[in-house]
Amino acid sequence: MSELLQFLFSGVTVGAVYALVALGFTIIYNASDVVNFAQGEFVMLGGMITFAAHAAGLPLPLAAILAIGLSAALGVAMNKLAVEPARGAPVVSLIIITIGASIFIQGAAQIVFGKQIHSFPAFSGDAPIRVAGATILPQSLWVIGGAVAVFIALWLFFTRTLLGRAVLATSNNRLAAQLVGINTNFVMTLSFALSAGIGALAGVLATPITLTAYNVGIAFALKGFAGAMLGGMGNPKGALVGGFSIGLIEALTAGYLSSTYKDAAAFVVILAVLFLMPQGLFGRKSTDRV
Repeated sequence: MSELLQFLFSGVTVGAVYALVALGFTIIYNASDVVNFAQGEFVMLGGMITFAAHAAGLPLPLAAILAIGLSAALGVAMNKLAVEPARGAPVVSLIIITIGASIFIQGAAQIVFGKQIHSFPAFSGDAPIRVAGATILPQSLWVIGGAVAVFIALWLFFTRTLLGRAVLATSNNRLAAQLVGINTNFVMTLSFALSAGIGALAGVLATPITLTAYNVGIAFALKGFAGAMLGGMGNPKGALVGGFSIGLIEALTAGYLSSTYKDAAAFVVILAVLFLMPQGLFGRKSTDRV
C-alpha cells in the first residue's frame, strides 16, 4: 500500500507540472486555435532564469518573479515578431513557427546558461513529509497547490471577467469579435503573456525537484500537449485533469513496469485519444466553427 501511495505522490507532483503546461496550451488555443509547441521552453526558462538570478545574489522570491516576468515578456515578443506577422497563414504554418521558436529559444538558452544541469533551494526545505509509510517533499505541495491555484484563477478569468470572455469570443470568431469592438491583437498579446508566465511558474515550482537544463523544454511540451489532448484541447478543466492523469500514468508505468517505458506512456495516450475520442474527456463534440 505504501508503495502505491509513493507512486501516486510522484505522479501527482509531476502531473501538476504537466497540468500547468497544458493550461498554457489551452490559453493560446482558446485565443487563436494555434498549438504553441514553444510552451515547454518557458518552463525551462522559468527554472533557468530563477537559478541565474538567485546565483547572482537576488533573493529567491524576487528571482522567481523576475523569471516569470521576463518569460511573459518573451511570450509577447514571440507573438509580435513571429506569430502576428503570419496571421492569416494556415494553422499548420503557425504551428511550425512555434516549433521554430522553440528551437531558437533552446539554442539561445544553451549559449547563455550552458549545458550544465541547474537547480536552486526548495521553498520550504527538503525534509520529507511522511504519510502512511510514503513520503512527499514540501516542494511537491507547492507544485500541486500552484497548479490548482492557476486553474481556479483561469476559470474565474474566463467565466467571470469581460476580458476572459473576450478571449473566448476571439477564439470562437475572430472577425465577429473585432466587429463588436474587441481588440483581438491585444487579446492575442495577453494570451501569449499569460501562457508564457504560467509556463515559467511551472519551471520555478518544479526545478527544485526535477532540476533544469537547456533541453528539458521539449519533454514538458510533449507531455503537456498530451495532457491537453487527453482532457480536451481548449478546456481548462480538461487540461488540469489531463495533466494529472499523464503524470499518474507515467508514475505507475515506471513503478509497476519499467522506467524505460514511462516516457512512452504519454505518447500512447495521445494515440489512443486521437483514435478513440479525438475531442478528449471534456472537449467539445464538434470542432466546426460557425
